[in-house]
Amino acid sequence: MLGRALRWLATRPDLPVVDDKATVDRRYRRGQWMTVLAVTGGYSFYYTARLGLSVAKKPMIQSGIVDAGELGQIGSALLFTYAIGKFVNGFLADRAHIGRFMAVGLVVSAALNALFGFSSAFWAFAALWALNGWFQSMGCAPSVVSLQQWFPTRRRGTLYSVWSTAHSIGEGLTFAGTAAVVAAWGWRAGFWAPAAVCLVVGLLLFRLILDRPRTYGLPSIAEREGAPEPADRPTLGRLQLGVLRNPTVWLLGLASASLYVTRFGMNSWLMLYLQEAKGYGDIDAGITTSILPVVGVVGTVLSGTVSDALFRSRRVPVLLLYGFVLVGALLSLYLAPPGHPWLDRILVGGIGFAIGGLLVFLGGLMAVDICPREATGAVMGFIGLFSYLGASVQDWVSGLLLESQKTVVAGVPRYGFDRAYLFWIGAAVVSLALTLSLGAVRRFAAPDAGPPPESAGAG
Repeated sequence: MLGRALRWLATRPDLPVVDDKATVDRRYRRGQWMTVLAVTGGYSFYYTARLGLSVAKKPMIQSGIVDAGELGQIGSALLFTYAIGKFVNGFLADRAHIGRFMAVGLVVSAALNALFGFSSAFWAFAALWALNGWFQSMGCAPSVVSLQQWFPTRRRGTLYSVWSTAHSIGEGLTFAGTAAVVAAWGWRAGFWAPAAVCLVVGLLLFRLILDRPRTYGLPSIAEREGAPEPADRPTLGRLQLGVLRNPTVWLLGLASASLYVTRFGMNSWLMLYLQEAKGYGDIDAGITTSILPVVGVVGTVLSGTVSDALFRSRRVPVLLLYGFVLVGALLSLYLAPPGHPWLDRILVGGIGFAIGGLLVFLGGLMAVDICPREATGAVMGFIGLFSYLGASVQDWVSGLLLESQKTVVAGVPRYGFDRAYLFWIGAAVVSLALTLSLGAVRRFAAPDAGPPPESAGAG
């Protein structure tokens, strides 16, 4: 039965290539539009089935069902399985029918969210959220594989940044929409509502996300662009192994892991931070937190487009600018006294802008730049493994640091954020330092992992 399921998920056989150029051009344009819209929209909803816990934390704590330490463990369980799943599913995505692969992940994730909303025991929360992490990992790498299959290299930075808006769109839907649902109907509804929506979206993805062009009788994107096919092209397995041997990819993974500590510190705890440290109510905290992804869209779209258009696809100059903005905005928000909501919102916007751009570069684009097209899923899975191990460590460590500053006032638990917030700032500084070192390894590249990384040049 498992074998039949894997064969169903696999990419289909190639069909004979259509001879008529007008037909090929028309079908390619339609396929490209469908691909970019479907993977961007579909992956946006993946986020709504992953971030509900971030919105529901305070009402769950107030209900006495869990404490901050347990929430950290639950969140860490998802991120740990997500990290391993991204690595495994990234390699599988290079061989998969992307539409079926992504649809299955979102449908199962929707079911797990619904079950989470019906649960009350810590062990059930942890088990369901860990399973959710695995199926959530079926979204990111396949999305990028699909873009690589349908679009030429010269448009990579722009298309990658457009797709990366899914991060911010999904976060915005969660921090605004799910927060309103939780405020109106309680924390359980914050899992049931995304479950219902994601079930519908997942079923649509079966039809909207396409397989490789060759399976529709269209030339591959390399053939369409007139790129010569090497006679001694390595096997897919050898190309994927080359990814693991590329030292620049390892350095990018470490920088991304550090960034994800800060990113998920904000995603997972910013709303609670505003409530506890700044005195915000539930709705105001949700609105302010939603600024993070909304402005993040701007940072995301500008990052790849600017580096392609103004820096000839050199990524590091733009990457460093985003890194300094992130550290400065984080530190300013920490030092800003309570009672200045508009200042807080400006600084949260700065954090979102910087994270949005850094996600494009460190979350995959720079690694994709230096690796062969056929191994896109493998390199995305490898970077994802590092990224979400960092995120998993963040949730666990942040929970412990918050518990270490816990007090009880009139029977209500309160949490100090000094130690956790400094942990997030420190991670951003480490990521920036690793980014500065990228130029030192730009001359190295594994033989099977593509040419030396021009994208890593500090220029």
